[in-house]
Amino acid sequence: MALRHAVLAALLDEELSGYQLAKAFGMGVANFWHALPQQVYVELAKLEQEGLIAGREVVQDTRPNKRLFQVTATGLAELERFTAAATKPSSIRDDLLVKVQAAGHVDSDALIAQLTERAAFATGKVELFEAMLHKMRGERTEEEYLRHGDRIGPYLTCLRGLDFERANRDWYERTVTILHERRRRP
Repeated sequence: MALRHAVLAALLDEELSGYQLAKAFGMGVANFWHALPQQVYVELAKLEQEGLIAGREVVQDTRPNKRLFQVTATGLAELERFTAAATKPSSIRDDLLVKVQAAGHVDSDALIAQLTERAAFATGKVELFEAMLHKMRGERTEEEYLRHGDRIGPYLTCLRGLDFERANRDWYERTVTILHERRRRP
C-alpha cells in the first residue's frame, strides 16, 4: 500500500486541511498507517496534480488562509482499483520481539522496563481508540452503529486498532509477569 491510498481513504468522509490530515497521520490513521507531516504535504501536492483530489482555498479572518482537500471521482476510481487488487497478509516486524527472543540470555531488567513502557503506550492508545469510537457512535450502542452508522469504514478500522492495542498491552503485561516470575526461581 502506498501513502497515496491512505490519504485518499482518509479524505473520503470529509474535506480536511493538510494540517488536519497530518495530525491524523501523526496519531496513526486508526492505527494502520503512519506518516510524517512533510510526507503528507508532499503526497497531497502529488494527488492534486494527478487530479485524484481537489483543493480549495478557505479565507479566514483571524488566521492564515487554509486549503481543504476532497477526493475527486478519479480519486475514488483509484481507490476502487486499489480495493479490488489482491493484498498480501502483513506480518509483525518489531525490534522488541527480537529482544524478547533473547530473554534468558540478556539483562531482564532492561527488557522488563521496555515492555512496561510499551504496555503503558498501548494502554494510552486503547483509551484513545475507545474515545474515538464513542465519539463516532454517539449515544448509539455499538450494534446499532454497526448496522446503521454513516462512517462504517473509519469505525471498523478504529475497532481493529483497539483490538490490536489491547492484544499488545495484554502480551506486554503477561511477558513482564513471566520474566518477573522466572527471576524469582532458584
